[in-house]
Amino acid sequence: MPKAIILKATNTDLYWKLLLAGILLLIAAGMWGATKRIDYTWRWQRVPQYFVYKAEDLHKAPADAKVVDIIAKGAQTEVVLIEEDGHRLEILIDSDSLKVQKGEELFEGDALGYTRGWHVGPLLQGLWVTIWISFFSGIFGLILGVFTGLCRVAKNPALRGGAILYVELIRGTPLLVQIFIFYFFVGTVLDLDRVVAGVGALGIFAGAYVAEIVRAGIQSIPRGQMEAARSVGMTVSQAMRHIILPQAFKRTLPPLAGQFISLIKDSSLVSVIAITDLTKSGREVVTSSFATFEVWFVVAALYLVVTSVLSQVIFWMERRLAISD
Repeated sequence: MPKAIILKATNTDLYWKLLLAGILLLIAAGMWGATKRIDYTWRWQRVPQYFVYKAEDLHKAPADAKVVDIIAKGAQTEVVLIEEDGHRLEILIDSDSLKVQKGEELFEGDALGYTRGWHVGPLLQGLWVTIWISFFSGIFGLILGVFTGLCRVAKNPALRGGAILYVELIRGTPLLVQIFIFYFFVGTVLDLDRVVAGVGALGIFAGAYVAEIVRAGIQSIPRGQMEAARSVGMTVSQAMRHIILPQAFKRTLPPLAGQFISLIKDSSLVSVIAITDLTKSGREVVTSSFATFEVWFVVAALYLVVTSVLSQVIFWMERRLAISD
């Protein structure tokens, strides 16, 4: 390739990169100007404590007891108690917080001392809840979606009609309404925990969209593939399992990835039924810290991190599957 063409292409790429950098700077300047306009004071220093924090845990006498021994163990002290029924208890506390003496008679609830340690904050706890709720609802939705997708292409009119009814009903109603119905009606009838109800509602919602993705993937495979499989003696189920579905899976991987990324973001709606996920944790942190913008920016960044990791995993799977083509 001529050197002039290479230089021209390089300069063109540089211009577009500079344009992108300029757009990002304009966005940053606009956000800065907006905060100045509303006279908002940023309080980023308040956010880290809601990830991890160091706190003192107070230890109390669980029942009426007597302090029979106090054993020093470096920075901590072991307090040995004998309850009225003869039960022996050994409790470790920080030495500088000791509040009892050997031979002292204690009543239930009397303070013994503190232990200091690091604790997981509400934002990390909410992030963990969001991850595992999204994971289990995604697995449930995938299983339900594959089964429904197979029913959508089945020749049995009952299976096909039922699958169409399920897909149209779920896709035609809002997820928030479905969560309320599943929790307040189905959950009440079956006595389901709110977490089970939330996972079930998300899984059923995702299953309808996965079903359509699977149906489209199966129908994108030429019919000759099935006919060739049947001609060598395979049953329909064998051909579907060994020939059609593996090819359809490769084609449906990108839309499935998009659906599961949407599911992670949609999981924020389970906060309306008092599940302490990342969104509900963020709302609680805002009420205690008064750092509204900072907390919501951090919550958005955490969702972005989770979805970006999933995107990279799916991209890696696509590359691995492309090797076999």
